[in-house]
Amino acid sequence: MSEHVLDWSETAVPRYADAAIQALIGRCLNGDESAYGALYDQFASTIYRLTYSMLQHKEDAEEVLQDSFEYAFRKLDQYDPRKSAFKTWLYRIAISRCRNKRRRKWLPSISLHQMIGQEINDEQTPTPDEVLALNDEQQRVWRALAELTPKLRETAVLRYYGSLSYNEIGDILGIPAKTAESRMRLAHKALRELLENEFNENDVNNE
Repeated sequence: MSEHVLDWSETAVPRYADAAIQALIGRCLNGDESAYGALYDQFASTIYRLTYSMLQHKEDAEEVLQDSFEYAFRKLDQYDPRKSAFKTWLYRIAISRCRNKRRRKWLPSISLHQMIGQEINDEQTPTPDEVLALNDEQQRVWRALAELTPKLRETAVLRYYGSLSYNEIGDILGIPAKTAESRMRLAHKALRELLENEFNENDVNNE
């Protein structure tokens, strides 16, 4: 059995290559079970937070997490560091599997006042335990996100989650960065309108 090694025949290192990750991938392809564990440990938390923010359901998120890594490990020899970062590649796989769940539940931890007043910079999507601490404003944002189309929800979650750039979102969703930026503008406008309408309805009901 031939050994898998870093095979960069060109003088330039592939654009998205990470030497440590590539070394782990090489070990995985050579049958080193501990390397698979190391890759999983390095990225599982990030991918789980993504799947949970997309599905807002603990068991579904865990299932998609495992399915994503199972697929990624089967296709590991197809990862190309000339085309994307390894994390981007994993995101793409996880997003595809979230889509297959056909859910309409989304959960970023963002402030209602931030949403209405300005661009949002969410620091971190909550874990299931942290969801218990969500306040009323964050729950309103969650309900508003559920009203968006799937494409807008995907873009919004990726933008809020981890503060991904439009180039990164485009790579993950397979769309141009400009399209990702346009979708985000539409998502932000729609969310703001939904939240403002809810405020107005509450004001009328309280009169």
